[in-house]
This record gives sequence, C-alpha cells and structure tokens, in this order.
Amino acid sequence: MASPFETLTDPFALFDIWYQEARASEINDSNAMALATADAAGRPAVRMVLLKGHGPDGFVFYTNREGRKAGDLAVNAQAALLFHWKSLRRQIRIEGPVSMVDDAQSDAYFASRSRDSQLGAWASDQSRPLPDRATFEARYEDARARFDGQDVPRPPHWGGYLVTPLRIEFWLDRAHRLHERRLFERDGDGWRTSLLYP
Repeated sequence: MASPFETLTDPFALFDIWYQEARASEINDSNAMALATADAAGRPAVRMVLLKGHGPDGFVFYTNREGRKAGDLAVNAQAALLFHWKSLRRQIRIEGPVSMVDDAQSDAYFASRSRDSQLGAWASDQSRPLPDRATFEARYEDARARFDGQDVPRPPHWGGYLVTPLRIEFWLDRAHRLHERRLFERDGDGWRTSLLYP
C-alpha cells in the first residue's frame, strides 16, 4: 500500500501528517526549525527558531525585528527553513520569500506567551553586544516593575514573519544512504512534484 509520502499532491497535507507524528515522537521542541538568511552582501547566517503557525499561506515564526535575522530579511527577504526530526529519520526543507505578519496576528501570539517571555522581549536588544549578564537581568527587572499589575503589551520592535514556500522537499532516511527525496515546486496556484536522487 502506497504511503502519503508517495501519493499526496499537496505538500501542506504531507507536512501536517509528518508534523503531527513529530509532535508525538520528538522529546524536545518538535517545532524547532533552522532558519537561514543572507545579508545584502550574500553572507549567510543560520539559527534555530520555533514554528508558531503554519497553513496554506506558509510558515510563521516570531522575533525581535531589530536583531540580525530581521536585518537580513529587511535587505534580502528570502529564507530557507529546515526541520530535522531525528526520531523519525526525516527532514523537510522549505525555501521562499518572507513577509511580515500583520500587527493583529503578532499581538495575538504575543498575548499567548508566558509573562516572563513577554518581559524578556522588552529587556533584550537581541543580537547586540551585551557587556555582562547583570545588565540584561537589570533590564528584565526594570521591565517587570514597569508593567507590574498590568498586561504586558507587545513591543513595537517585535513581531512575526511568514515564509511563503516556493520549494518544499521531504527527505526520508534509508539504509546505506539510499534515501528518498520528494520535491514540490510552486507552479501557479498548484504544485509540481518530482523525485530527487539521494
């Protein structure tokens, strides 16, 4: 009997199946993904972020919009994502343009975060030099005092990004490096699919 990997023609449907299986099998951060960006000179950078939403429009993550990744995206609004689920011996690669999530969606997600995480967003000048840990901890305490007894609003420099995929590749580990790879490429309103050599 053929598997969804072989038969599905909608990459988001296949992603949903694999992601739910990863949520059940991965011990830590099944929503972790590597995010690769490049600056105006083409110098690449990669870091781990957390997937916070996905659907037919793409894949959403949130961050400080004054940090390095945001600076890269401001001058080169393209990114690549990589999910690697070792327990399942699978990975998914995603590439495409990036746009900002609207304020209402960013506000809603920020409100769902723990209070400590909300305060940390106010305290951190992400990616900028930090003279010592005590400075950051003092800024955190200042933010805690500032918002004592009230909801913590989303900082104006913090919000979401949407990666709209043009390419999605599903990779299955096989013995002796005889892996299986299936590529989906955007084709108008649909997808064209093909297999790749391992």
